[in-house]
Amino acid sequence: MNPAEIAVSYYTILRKDMVRILRIWPQTFLPSVVTSALYFLIFGAFLGSRIGAFGDIPYVSFVVPGLIMLAVVTNSFANVATVMFSAKFFSRNIDEILVSPTPPWVIVAGFVSSGVVRGVLVGILVYLTSLFFAAVSFHNVLVVIVFLILTSVALSLGGLVNGIYAKSFDGISIIPTFVLAPLVYLGGVFYSVEVLPEFWRGLTHVNPLFYIIDGFRYGFLGSSDVSPWLSFAVLLGLVAVLGAFAIHLIRTGLGLRQ
Repeated sequence: MNPAEIAVSYYTILRKDMVRILRIWPQTFLPSVVTSALYFLIFGAFLGSRIGAFGDIPYVSFVVPGLIMLAVVTNSFANVATVMFSAKFFSRNIDEILVSPTPPWVIVAGFVSSGVVRGVLVGILVYLTSLFFAAVSFHNVLVVIVFLILTSVALSLGGLVNGIYAKSFDGISIIPTFVLAPLVYLGGVFYSVEVLPEFWRGLTHVNPLFYIIDGFRYGFLGSSDVSPWLSFAVLLGLVAVLGAFAIHLIRTGLGLRQ
């Protein structure tokens, strides 16, 4: 395929899901905004004053980056997992895509891009919501943008892999419920790893989502539990591994060809 044909294929895959996302925006955007507002209300107005602060950072400001990343992770993953599952068992349009001359990396890019767009937009909406509850500024805008986009890419790739392997709706809910949610909540959304006992601190350092949240928090607050460069390396490695695996699955048709 020449570059123009590749662009058409990519645009077609992306446009199909973008139309869906925008058409049902009350389902794709509002739930995260409402949930985050409740978190901000609870941890800001109710618990924040009792907990105090981490150093000179008010607690509600401390949790803002974690809650943004929580919304980005769940939305990016769920969006692509659901779309891929639907493409296999309902619309069955994945068959037409696979028999077309579209390169596997373009197929992956098309599906993942819609998850990235949804993840980034939800992250921006949650940030705007946080402004009603906390004074949040940026220490390094570039770090915030890089972590926001790369995290959306990584979790969209994870959702794609999940959607490929899933055989039922239960299959696309197992990973988010029993793997993703614990990793996010135990990744430092609501606390600093430095306050944990030594055993739990060591266990947290095995959690890849801890590095994502910590690096993203550095972009806002200028402080982190580990080096931002280490967090960036972990995130980049996650993107590379999941990206290579997703392309392999699309190329071989494993779990896709009926």
